[in-house]
Amino acid sequence: MITSVLELEPVAPPEPRRANLLLHCGSNAVSRGELAVSHTPLPTATHKPVSHMKVLQTVEKALLQRAITITGQAHGLSHDGARYFGLLEVMSPTDAEMHWVVGIRNSHDKTFAAGIVAGAQVLVCDNLCFSGEILLARKHTGHIHMDLPRIAEQAVDGLRGFWYDHTQRVQAYREKRLSDTRAHDLVVRSVDSGVMANSYVPKVLQEWRDPSHDAFAPRNVWSLQNAFTEVFKGRVDLLPERTMKLHQMLDAHVGLSN
Repeated sequence: MITSVLELEPVAPPEPRRANLLLHCGSNAVSRGELAVSHTPLPTATHKPVSHMKVLQTVEKALLQRAITITGQAHGLSHDGARYFGLLEVMSPTDAEMHWVVGIRNSHDKTFAAGIVAGAQVLVCDNLCFSGEILLARKHTGHIHMDLPRIAEQAVDGLRGFWYDHTQRVQAYREKRLSDTRAHDLVVRSVDSGVMANSYVPKVLQEWRDPSHDAFAPRNVWSLQNAFTEVFKGRVDLLPERTMKLHQMLDAHVGLSN
């Protein structure tokens, strides 16, 4: 039997705003109301789908129980509603130039397990990047409905560590100067690292050479990262994988890799 989404009291952010988080997403932006009535498949003996709304509400509740304030939200559906990607914007306690972001994934077509990703949004440009992913459940099987709140609480507890590491990363990126020659080399290497396809190279190079935002005029690794993420705005749902691979490459360049 499917657990009704009404079993959890909706946890609405205080004075929620429509964050500019999914404006460029490949999925269709939807409201909370539309998300709440989106179709959840019937369960089978081996597949126990959890509604997108229940996943969202469970994560919201875990955040608010830990006094993490939600300041904005946006939600998107794709593949006829089978796949969900949502973003909750939360206040960063350490950096006035950024908001922390929690990305929420769920699918009913077995594409990926329910999970959350720790991310950040650069306020000057709405660029997004993600630092790590935590699965809420490996599969939609068995006792997922009962286990979801506990797993979500454990996942939220781990977010602060990801965000702390990302703060250190941003500082290191800002301090590492970068020549045009080295920047061009890193852009080309990003294709080999699986960050992006060849077709993105000219766009990222153009963004590096002539940034859309004055904040990225300094010639450093932070500006290069934002050249990538400015171009990646076209597919927010693919950003977690792309930016985590990008961080692996840039972390190695600035000496942050283990």
